[in-house]
Amino acid sequence: MAYTESREQDVLARLYLRYTDLVYGTCLKYLKDAEAAKDAVMNIYQELVAKLHAHKVDNFKSWLYVVAKNHCLMQLRSAKKMVTVEFQPGVMQSEDYSHLDTVLEKEQDFRKLEECLKHLPAEQKQSIELFYLQNKCYNEIVEQTGLDWNKVRSLIQNGRRNLKICMEKNG
Repeated sequence: MAYTESREQDVLARLYLRYTDLVYGTCLKYLKDAEAAKDAVMNIYQELVAKLHAHKVDNFKSWLYVVAKNHCLMQLRSAKKMVTVEFQPGVMQSEDYSHLDTVLEKEQDFRKLEECLKHLPAEQKQSIELFYLQNKCYNEIVEQTGLDWNKVRSLIQNGRRNLKICMEKNG
């Protein structure tokens, strides 16, 4: 490839321009936002400068597609980790201690939930605990329990419904 030999930016820019539609389309597919996809196209170009020094590329088009896809997936992963919390002035501590009432109510709800969990059938209880308390996905629960995927889904749905009924009955 001419860029790896010359290291001239205009050579890379001309090559990249041929594939910007491919990169933009890939980014739009994964990010589902036109502005984010445009930003990604620019960021990917910056990545190429560094990555082309480190990698030997035989098929630029397919390699670029993989770079674009990986860039988008990394953006999506980092967005999941970043939690945005809206500022709520009413939540701030004040001299009024009525906010402690909601804390006590939540604590009572947790106790009711623990009690209701005890009354679930064993498989429902196990699936609910793995899914909600241990943050396991359906596939991980299937691996751990040996149950069928659809069975796990059904157990979680039915368990959630049974917990709701129990909470309302005891509430």
